[in-house]
Amino acid sequence: MIDLEDLRKRPDVYAKAAKDKRIAIDVTAFLKLDEKRKTLLPEVEAMRKTQNDASKKIPSLKGAEKDAMLAEMKKISEALKKSDNELKEVEEQWKAQQYMLPAIPLPTVPVGKDDTENVENRKVGDPTKLKLAGTKDHVTLGTELGILDLERGAKVGGSRSYFLIGDGARLQHAVLRYTMESLTAKGWTLFSPPLLANFAAFMGTGFFPGSDQNNIYAVGGQTVESGPIEGDGLHLIGTSEVTVCSFHKDETLKEDDLPKRYAGYSACFRREAGSYGKDTKGLYRVHQFEKVEQVVLCRADQDEALKMFEEIRTNAEDILKALELPYRIIDVCTGDMGKGKVFMQDIETWMPSRSAYGETHSCSYLGDFQARRLGIKYETAEGQKKFVHTLNNTCIASPRILIPILEIYQNKDGSITIPEVLREYMGGQKTIGK
Repeated sequence: MIDLEDLRKRPDVYAKAAKDKRIAIDVTAFLKLDEKRKTLLPEVEAMRKTQNDASKKIPSLKGAEKDAMLAEMKKISEALKKSDNELKEVEEQWKAQQYMLPAIPLPTVPVGKDDTENVENRKVGDPTKLKLAGTKDHVTLGTELGILDLERGAKVGGSRSYFLIGDGARLQHAVLRYTMESLTAKGWTLFSPPLLANFAAFMGTGFFPGSDQNNIYAVGGQTVESGPIEGDGLHLIGTSEVTVCSFHKDETLKEDDLPKRYAGYSACFRREAGSYGKDTKGLYRVHQFEKVEQVVLCRADQDEALKMFEEIRTNAEDILKALELPYRIIDVCTGDMGKGKVFMQDIETWMPSRSAYGETHSCSYLGDFQARRLGIKYETAEGQKKFVHTLNNTCIASPRILIPILEIYQNKDGSITIPEVLREYMGGQKTIGK
């Protein structure tokens, strides 16, 4: 949600943001609706006041005077009903359209229609210098080692489902634990948040309403042999950003307690609607995964927020550097960044089987967009209340990160060398073999 006063002052800027982000919202039409609401509100309030004043006065009246006022009240009542219904209809549209108004991207954000127009910022590590001991992809490696089973995963959970088995499951837990302990050592507070959230949490973080909600699993509401299961208004999270960012919903924090550095570890779920036939092989695009998400709440200061952005992206880079995986930083363009984001970068890690970089991390700054929706403020030393600014970053997500680990660390005999930093989380084990 955006600042309506700012929108009224700078409508052209918001119209451009909507166009650049490819969001179907007519800012001019919204402002006309906004003006209509402003006109109707005092009219309805004035009629209600007249009605209330008359209802107090009528009992003391008699005869013709009373009859005249009752007749007048009947007319006012009919007019009020009509105007009130019109106001309710206008306010319903007014609120619904507000949810689709975009945050304004920073001037440095590249303008583009979709992910094909994202811009490479820099590379770390040179994939052409990798001396791979083998050429097998992660599916072949995992299947032959007995640590990955996609066929049985599909049998149980449908397409894009999988089993990680034995050392495969242990490797996933090792990389997640390493990430959590790395963040904890840097002073981040670890969360194990709810995996289910209500509409308010999804709306507050910007996932509802809009195209993002097509990828969210609803709980209940389906039909089984015994009959329909009643929906309970809850949805499975696709990122702990939803629940961790909502932790302080409707609260006013102290300025001295900011910034808040939170790390949410959770299972995550995505329907992957609209991705039919895309990245169908292996572990790249799956319905269930585990992730460590950094969430930041800071003061309403863009310079401070951008420093926090560097911090959270660097934390993710530190993990990749420790794993010795080549990667690159991508500046995400307007058409690929979503309505609430002000600035966004992705991190893509080299995946030999794809002969390309694949997205493994994302880092976003949303200004006060989420805080306005969630009602999260802080009080300054002078007693002024302001909305916090929020940021988030995928510090690690698995099993996707297992793709480069398995493929880059493979040996000629098909075994996998466990990255050195992960060995203490696997009991000192150095390799995964048959």
